[in-house]
Amino acid sequence: MDLLNTLVEKGLRRELPTREEALAVLATSDDDLLDVVAAAGKVRRQWFGRRVKLNYLVNLKSGLCPEDCSYCSQRLGSKAEILKYTWLKPDEASQAAAAGVAGGAKRVCLVASGRGPTDRDVDRVAQTIAAVKEQNEGVEVCACLGLLSDGQAERLRGAGADAYNHNLNTSEATYADITKTHTYADRVDTVQKAHSAGLSACSGLIAGMGESDEDLVDVVYALRELDADSVPVNFLIPFEGTPLAKEWNLTPQRCLRILAMVRFVCPDIEVRIAGGREVHLRSMQPLALNLANSIFLGDYLTSEGQAGKTDLEMIADAGFEVEGTDQVTLPQHRVDAAAAAGGCGSHAEAGCGSHDEAGCGSHAGGGCGPCGAAEPAGEPVAEPAAEAVAEPAGARTDLVAVRRRGAGTDLAPNA
Repeated sequence: MDLLNTLVEKGLRRELPTREEALAVLATSDDDLLDVVAAAGKVRRQWFGRRVKLNYLVNLKSGLCPEDCSYCSQRLGSKAEILKYTWLKPDEASQAAAAGVAGGAKRVCLVASGRGPTDRDVDRVAQTIAAVKEQNEGVEVCACLGLLSDGQAERLRGAGADAYNHNLNTSEATYADITKTHTYADRVDTVQKAHSAGLSACSGLIAGMGESDEDLVDVVYALRELDADSVPVNFLIPFEGTPLAKEWNLTPQRCLRILAMVRFVCPDIEVRIAGGREVHLRSMQPLALNLANSIFLGDYLTSEGQAGKTDLEMIADAGFEVEGTDQVTLPQHRVDAAAAAGGCGSHAEAGCGSHDEAGCGSHAGGGCGPCGAAEPAGEPVAEPAAEAVAEPAGARTDLVAVRRRGAGTDLAPNA
């Protein structure tokens, strides 16, 4: 197929495809799907070999957010029966992080629900970063705390943060359809603040919210323009109790085409399969490793992922290897460019400039910045009884499980 040959050649040269070419990838048929994966896989292997970076989420503060992001289980008015708790103590967060590091995670993503951090919150997270790094030598730390005020990104970097995650989520044209309490421009501003402070910028998207192909291409091109080091691709987890609970628009084939399009547009950037991969890719997850070079290990912010042991087996069985702490994630030309710009100091050593992280990246399942704020305020009000509504064809509600272990509980985490 001439289209795929052209996209491979451009990807190997780090040349941006045209918007028409990106749209054409999303429009390919299922008959051509393996050819699409193989083509994007050549670009992925050129810049990242067969390495898979593992990231681990620690939800520092869960639920009760004042923002109204329609996709988020922690949103204002959410009826999703998720865990709700206020800030973890630094030692609690460090213990949670250690489980992920022991499972092979190279990066720990510290996430807190809320519109954005107060200066006191930044101090608290700084202490947590210090605790995590003291107990886990060589680990990268990404913070995901919502919208940043002036000077906060610099303070986080000074505290030892390597990266900052803040997802754009969808196109500028449709952003107001999913969120009213802040704007697309607010999100762009926070990514730029993180980048300017020398933090590795991580920013991604959520697919499956009813967006068009044009919306997906628009947001991916915007992410490339922002020069994010890492792009987490979330697939909407339709939580019961949220406005998008009935949005089941994705198939495994659609997810693979989206990941391939992201790889062609962002050839030398860390592409992470984030929230919702188990729900929508299902048995096709190993094939997606030919497109993305990064995943989250274990559970997400408010939803459960597959067992961490299963993640590691999947990577090995598919012929890939877990990226070590002694390996640099990004290609050397991006590391050199970051160093020249005075970027994150761990680029050269630990491979910072790849994230999340968090990405946090599990926005699709649990949301993250902005998302959550007030301290827990008593028991939630009971939801009024509603008439039963038939699930959309293809809905896999059996794969949507609320996290009940790890951070904020007395049970061991899934790592």
